[in-house]
Amino acid sequence: MFKKFSLICLCLFISSCASNAIKDEGGAESYSTDIEEIGISDGKSFRTAMLLPLTGADAKYGQGLKKASMIALNQINNPNLVLQYYDTQSTPSGARIAIENAANQGADLIVGPLKSQEVQAISNETIYRGIPVIAFSTAQEVLQPTVYSMGLLIEEQVDRIISYAAKQGRVKFALLLPDNGTGAAVAKAAVKAAQKNNVEITKIGFFEPGTSDFSSLAKQMSNYDKRHANVARIKAALQTQANAGDTKAANDLKKLSTREGLGDVGFDALLIAENGAKLTAAVAMFSYYDVAYPQVQFLGTSMWEGSKLNNEAVFSKSLYPTIDKNPTSDFATQYYIVFNEKPSSLYTLAYDGVLIASQLASSTAENINDNITDTAGFSGINGKIRFFKDGSNQHSLSVVEVSRLGNMPVDNGSAYFETVSQPLPEFVFDSDYKAPQIFGKDNALAQIIIYGQMLPQQPIMEVEKSENDEAEVIRQQLKSMGISINQ
Repeated sequence: MFKKFSLICLCLFISSCASNAIKDEGGAESYSTDIEEIGISDGKSFRTAMLLPLTGADAKYGQGLKKASMIALNQINNPNLVLQYYDTQSTPSGARIAIENAANQGADLIVGPLKSQEVQAISNETIYRGIPVIAFSTAQEVLQPTVYSMGLLIEEQVDRIISYAAKQGRVKFALLLPDNGTGAAVAKAAVKAAQKNNVEITKIGFFEPGTSDFSSLAKQMSNYDKRHANVARIKAALQTQANAGDTKAANDLKKLSTREGLGDVGFDALLIAENGAKLTAAVAMFSYYDVAYPQVQFLGTSMWEGSKLNNEAVFSKSLYPTIDKNPTSDFATQYYIVFNEKPSSLYTLAYDGVLIASQLASSTAENINDNITDTAGFSGINGKIRFFKDGSNQHSLSVVEVSRLGNMPVDNGSAYFETVSQPLPEFVFDSDYKAPQIFGKDNALAQIIIYGQMLPQQPIMEVEKSENDEAEVIRQQLKSMGISINQ
């Protein structure tokens, strides 16, 4: 009760005035006397600078992150930890002023900033000063040795879902991606994850980020024209038999009445980097062209979380990764009690950042970067996390399966965390590599985006089967519908 009371007093103090605060232009607010009540002393201390957008365009998020960090500070009550706040003003220039203030005031660790531009703005200074950064940004390009991220990176998500699907027997993957930075990041990660798991990326379709019309891409990527010709030929043969009085043929024809295609689409898993109404539209269009489970399994990223998928039959058995959150955490309740508002999931990063800083503050080892990259990792609201020397990270990501009864974990994140402790290896080109077919974008430009260069002359992925193999695929698809017919 006392701790709750002291935190409320602290928050009221901070929000109402700053008479006892030391403020530096563009930078620090250090609350010594009042924060002592929840566990910070002025003895030997580990100084953690939290760089947040407390003013400017992103002030709403910065203030929420700050509040979350104070909740954590109150709960851990670590006498070795001093936490100071520095305002980035939501700009790279503000971040540069903030890091100068933090460094001059003896920061041992930087937690934040929020945006990639701010991280890039401070990186040279922090590396020069030897101060490690644990940022909130999810942009892969800002990461480097001693500049880490707590965010859920695209590369990790893609690796997790492709690795799991590969273990379940999926071997040919297609990607449906927005033609922007997110799509490029997914494509880069996918080719690396595929090589790691000895599977293939066979097709990549790029769409304009603003579109909700996926008909053309779905038609091209699903090899519709040839597959439609297959079903039309079979329907014609069945119609001839039905006209001759064959009742079985007549029944089989009814079963095929809504079928748009038969045959191989060239992939058995389709990863879609989209959410909400656009995701639903994309999956519905592929389903219209008879791309559906079990022949093809739809895969997603964490973007799928929060999308209403359970009421859509086409999403049944689809998979996506999600953070394995700590079910015992009362952070949301505490935040609401103190601030009378529900916290964004983003704010949990600041809470976990303080937990990590507290653990580092209690360490006796000399090299803080060795502590940060310890393979044992850290635990917080967002499950377990470990940092790698290149700045990337790994979370305890669970794989979730969509069903009409509710989304259910099918692969536990904590168990996965214990078995995998290496970053995703870089893509290595060899002469046997077959590049995926590209749709919706110039092939040469797509290769530069995905691989960083034009690949040497190599065959495009062969997605069409031989005539005999194609006939077998059609037979199996018909069999699954209860139809037996000679091709």
